[in-house]
Amino acid sequence: MIMSRAKGLFGIVLATVFCTIANALPSTHAVHEKRDRVPSEWRSVGQPRPDSLLRVRIGLKQNNLHRADEYLLDVSHPRSSNYGRYWSANQIIDTFAPSNRTMALARSWLIESGISDARIFLNRNKGWLELVATAKEAEELLHNQYFQYQNVHTGQSVLACDQYHVPHSIQEHIDYVEPGIRLPVFQQPQKFLHKRDKILIHGASGRMHLPDSDDRDVLTSLDCDKAITPDCVRALYKIPLATKSHPQNSLGIFQEDNYFHAEDLDLFFENQTTHIPLGTRPLEVMIANTDGGGSSSKFGLESALDLQVAYPIVYPQTITVYQTNDHLDAQYSSQGFLDGFLNAIDGSYCTDCALGKCDGERANPNPPASDNRILCGIYKPPNVISISYGGPEQNFPIAYQRRQCNEYMKLGLQGVSVLFASGDNGVAGHDGCLGPKKDIFSPTFPANCPYVTSVGGTKVLPEHAPSVPESALYNSDGNNILSSGGGFSNVFQASSYQTAAISKYFATSNPEYPYYEGNWTSGGDSGLYNRLGRGYPDVAAVADNIALWYKAKFGHTGGTSASTPIFAAIINRIIDERLAIGKGPLGFLNSVLYDNEWVLNDIVNGSNPGCGTEGFRAAVGWDPVTGLGTPDYEKMLHLFLGLP
Repeated sequence: MIMSRAKGLFGIVLATVFCTIANALPSTHAVHEKRDRVPSEWRSVGQPRPDSLLRVRIGLKQNNLHRADEYLLDVSHPRSSNYGRYWSANQIIDTFAPSNRTMALARSWLIESGISDARIFLNRNKGWLELVATAKEAEELLHNQYFQYQNVHTGQSVLACDQYHVPHSIQEHIDYVEPGIRLPVFQQPQKFLHKRDKILIHGASGRMHLPDSDDRDVLTSLDCDKAITPDCVRALYKIPLATKSHPQNSLGIFQEDNYFHAEDLDLFFENQTTHIPLGTRPLEVMIANTDGGGSSSKFGLESALDLQVAYPIVYPQTITVYQTNDHLDAQYSSQGFLDGFLNAIDGSYCTDCALGKCDGERANPNPPASDNRILCGIYKPPNVISISYGGPEQNFPIAYQRRQCNEYMKLGLQGVSVLFASGDNGVAGHDGCLGPKKDIFSPTFPANCPYVTSVGGTKVLPEHAPSVPESALYNSDGNNILSSGGGFSNVFQASSYQTAAISKYFATSNPEYPYYEGNWTSGGDSGLYNRLGRGYPDVAAVADNIALWYKAKFGHTGGTSASTPIFAAIINRIIDERLAIGKGPLGFLNSVLYDNEWVLNDIVNGSNPGCGTEGFRAAVGWDPVTGLGTPDYEKMLHLFLGLP
């Protein structure tokens, strides 16, 4: 999938510190966060020098998050009188900013702990306090001990601890502190890239010329069970060639230090999409530590796949690639996966006021040459953003997941549609399954977030034409497996927009597996999945045997890293049609789609094996394999053009 997508998914690399109690714990303090395990890719290599400088960031509890569902559905539910009346960034800041009491209590704690007021800075969105402290000061403040951790795959290091403490009196006012218990795990998805490279079937470097036709009767004769070409995608989902290109509607695609190769794009255009001129390129937005993709070692399969499935759908619309290098950013600024991207488009995590530098200037005491600025809220968010990265839910602190998920809610309030790949490991995570027996299903983050649209995968069965319904993605070559990621979150409960669909699934297609209700850590051996969790994916698209050019060779690949930009591109096309008649973007999609299942092609074949099981089975209606189904462009266009 993606979740692998990235060098970072579904992958990102940061510095880490292992925490133990450094001195006697006063009775006024309590454990705020604790890590139960160290991910296998990290090893302790020592402690920081007592006088080494750390950026300490304190995430303050935000106001009104208990009304998040209410606010989001008010602007996104098709039967709401406020549908499409999106919020401004200032309205969002004012609504969710921590209370004055929260800010005052947190600041008082720091001052009483010996940190002078002049060293404490509040970010512009009022969500974070930041200071630069020595390692000794930070350990005395948090009653922990930091250790330096090194990633066994990349060699990069981070600071982290296994637990830390804050006063009882302010626990309810703090989300989490960084550096803290989080060890970067998004770099893991790079394993998926390696997997894809193995699955990729390199053909001869000669050309495979296919007709560039809009005649769907002709397209049904294509061998779409053997190779998914742009014509196959148009045939599967009834997509005509685009004719419009609104200047304010560029499709957004997120990349993590993964660059396209111009030669591959031109080979693709020349051989498979002759209506797209050679030399067509996406706009690249370089965020944080990116240094460009000039090195051939950075030409990535993810970029090639995203652009080659999206361009045939949206052209002549443009594509904007948001290129980050968050694994480096994390090493020097305690940030993590997608933080740099969120900084750039809404400033949600920006806290750059330490050492007297604010609003865009990096506060790291000793930045490397490429580490010079964080871009805070300088780019207008795209109407649609496709993100094919993610990682196992269990590897991220719960508070971190919730805080980032709320940022996607805020993007939805601003009219942005955020789509994430559901993963390529079925009910398992890319690093296996949970529990002592390794048989408990492992959900994926951020696809588990109820405020994003999670995209699963399908495949065209052998000897089947595009007009025949697809099946759930499952493919194995003996060494590697592709299986549509799906299941139920251990962190997030099902939101109101999908409770009826989930209840119907359990009533008509009840899995025979034992289950628990809550986080798996409290479920013991009582079950394999959380019956009360947010179900994912929400939708699906074809994700197997995707034809593409990579490193000047033609071949096939697959995963939800393909299905996600396909679905996102279709949404972008529909927004273009709405803009042409004076209407606005679509924002959060799920509330409309769950209320109008008829606009999707229901997938009832297949399952998503993993953890020694066949996983969940596809069924009539929503299911935790292919969601509500695959897109029908004509029906979706009719529906969305009819909304305000």
